[in-house]
Amino acid sequence: MTPQLTWADVGAPRFLAAAKTPDGTFRLFGLAQNGEALFDLPLPGRGHAAAAHPTRPEAVAFARRPGTFAQVINCANGAVTATLTSPEGRHFTGHGAFDLAGDLLLTPENDYENGMGCVAIWDRRRGYRRVGDLPSGGIGPHEMLRLPVGLDGAERFVIANGGIDTHPESGRSPLNLPTMRANLTLMDLNGGLEVVELDSALRLNSIRHLAVRPDGLLAFAMQWQGADGTHPPLLGLIRWGEAPRLVQAPAPQHAGMKNYAGSVAFSGDGRQVAITSPRGNAVQLFDAATGAFLRQVDETDVCGLSALEGGFVLTSGKGVIRHIGAEGAPARHDLAFDNHLIAV
Repeated sequence: MTPQLTWADVGAPRFLAAAKTPDGTFRLFGLAQNGEALFDLPLPGRGHAAAAHPTRPEAVAFARRPGTFAQVINCANGAVTATLTSPEGRHFTGHGAFDLAGDLLLTPENDYENGMGCVAIWDRRRGYRRVGDLPSGGIGPHEMLRLPVGLDGAERFVIANGGIDTHPESGRSPLNLPTMRANLTLMDLNGGLEVVELDSALRLNSIRHLAVRPDGLLAFAMQWQGADGTHPPLLGLIRWGEAPRLVQAPAPQHAGMKNYAGSVAFSGDGRQVAITSPRGNAVQLFDAATGAFLRQVDETDVCGLSALEGGFVLTSGKGVIRHIGAEGAPARHDLAFDNHLIAV
């Protein structure tokens, strides 16, 4: 009968972000909408992204690929309540997702010994015990998201299988460019898979990151692994069951993104979709209905991106927290924020 803590008990953070501090250590931050740091907790190494429990003040912080740690952190007291370790021959990919009830955590993994992608299932009710293992539907899974529950009541997850085969002994270098093929996979908890691939001419466009609107519209961000001088689209939109629609900015701005989209998000009202590029030092905004390019916002080393009412909020490797199309003055911390800004 003991009351369960909620995110309100830790200041109701809007976002989670990993960052590097000036002394070279790594921490996970809980951020208010205005950029205020409500809490910060130590990490054993460089973090990439986190998964926020749907109701309880609990976050799972993931190592940057090819890291092998994931820590379950009680954000109310900073205690590490569980440490997840990928099995031998595998590593985490920096992302994970809870089911709707918050009972199961799903983590994409790279099975680098067998050159395939997997999704591990961890049962929170049993102390985050690993209880299952499913194929991801491709090679090099990166981010995965839970889709809004459909009319049939089933829970489904979308996986960005980037297509890149890597091995820790060769770092992050692609090993399979001659045969690489990225895809999007729709997965249910029974292991059912539906796969969507782009045209073969875009097989080297690694699908990395995802955003989903409440009505199920999915946005995906890509990173080109092909020849320099070619500038394929970096943003796609899809409703499952329909063909993907690829969009891009006019040629000069698009080329300036340097073939790399680091994060993707819908605006709080769902009317716009945006991608960031830390290599291009820019954020590009598009109309979510038509795909029309709206504008570009320049920001050095920008990557983290999330929704705010009427717009977006971004973070950068220079410690900047900035709003676009939404109320709020910019904030700056003496930190280097990592790639992602995760909504709580």
